[in-house]
Amino acid sequence: MKTDNIAAISTGMVASGVAVIRISGPSPLQVAEKMFKPLGKTKVCDFEPNKMYPGEIVAKGFNDFGMCVYFKAPKSFTGEDSVEFHSHGGLAITKGILNKIFSLGVRPATNGEFTKRAFLNGKLSLSSAEGLIDMINSESESGVKAGYYLYREKLLSAVNSIQDRLTDSLSQIDVDMDFPEEDIEQTATPKIKQDIEISIQKLDSLLSTYRTGRTLKDGVKVGIVGKPNTGKSSTLNALLNYDKAIVSSVAGTTRDIVEGSIDINGVRFNFSDTAGIRESDDEIEEIGVSLSKRVLNESDLIVFIADASDFDSSDEQILQSVIDKNLLFVMNKTDKSDFKHERADIYISALEKINVDGLRQAIYDKTALKGLDLSGDFLCEERHFDALSRAKTSLVSALNSIESVSLDILAIDVKDAWDALGEISGKTATEEIINNIFSKFCVGK
Repeated sequence: MKTDNIAAISTGMVASGVAVIRISGPSPLQVAEKMFKPLGKTKVCDFEPNKMYPGEIVAKGFNDFGMCVYFKAPKSFTGEDSVEFHSHGGLAITKGILNKIFSLGVRPATNGEFTKRAFLNGKLSLSSAEGLIDMINSESESGVKAGYYLYREKLLSAVNSIQDRLTDSLSQIDVDMDFPEEDIEQTATPKIKQDIEISIQKLDSLLSTYRTGRTLKDGVKVGIVGKPNTGKSSTLNALLNYDKAIVSSVAGTTRDIVEGSIDINGVRFNFSDTAGIRESDDEIEEIGVSLSKRVLNESDLIVFIADASDFDSSDEQILQSVIDKNLLFVMNKTDKSDFKHERADIYISALEKINVDGLRQAIYDKTALKGLDLSGDFLCEERHFDALSRAKTSLVSALNSIESVSLDILAIDVKDAWDALGEISGKTATEEIINNIFSKFCVGK
């Protein structure tokens, strides 16, 4: 693949102790020769790969003292020859070095272009690239683990195993079509049927992990609901350990959705503190109540807050509206009353910070993550779920018709399944899919 030299700062355009500026392409070492003065006797053109060399980096208008390292193709991240300058991380320094590189005919890299070249050069699969961006963008330990599963090609390995089995089936069909007089179809059909059944089982196993995987990647959506002035905002502030929501004794203070996130046991929990649910003549407050009802439908977990000192029929009415959902019933303001309710799961005082840690654990335990080994492998990308689902649909169609159609007709469904799986690795992914994935990356990656 013929490419030009590209460059970008890989550590981000922010002030830091050290910055890494990467050049990749057919001749980055020639660029380095024009702007790096080694401290030792080894010339730039004679640099050993994968070895750091100290020296002066010639920037636009000034010099900086740093390091230079050369990576020889194909043993580099992109699969091309690459050079990295490790400079001091001041913004003016990195901009000056980049400007000098660009003045020597190197083109600025676009979003994700280094990783895209790695994919095009066979250094990593499309799913591995997606795992990399998931790791970079993740805000939780579980999100990093989910991305790492993709990055280390574990999903690809599982998909390749299924594809190999389907390739054998397609080969059997081709043999039958090439030598019809040998009556191979009678002996090939049972083996093809078995391969299809095993492939469906493996697909089911992968698909069953999707819901948990999405939760680990994106976080658990938690809606905090209840009637006005029960301490919903105080509870959110206590959970987050800082004042995110306005707290007031005036009912109806919260009129919009207030959001905040925390990690509990390495999993991201995204909270939405809603307006108190009640009938109101105030148009603005009524909009807030409508938003609250929307949150009820979108949340993975509903935290219902009631006031222990003021529990009445309004609370019971709201409780009945959410009783069929994944619900955690929290009785708040226990510093003011010792009222008990048979359905309450936990008692707290958000204002006095009583049992807040217990509430965090109860929230975690109410999800499907309790007792789950978060170091396991989970499907977390919607694109992958869709591709695997289409592959399964095609194979189920093939299985249902295997006794009634000829093998060449059967091959259409099997090939459709193979192509759907290829979208995960990138073997059959369209240019639109590829470009969309790499557009999510930052410039330096």
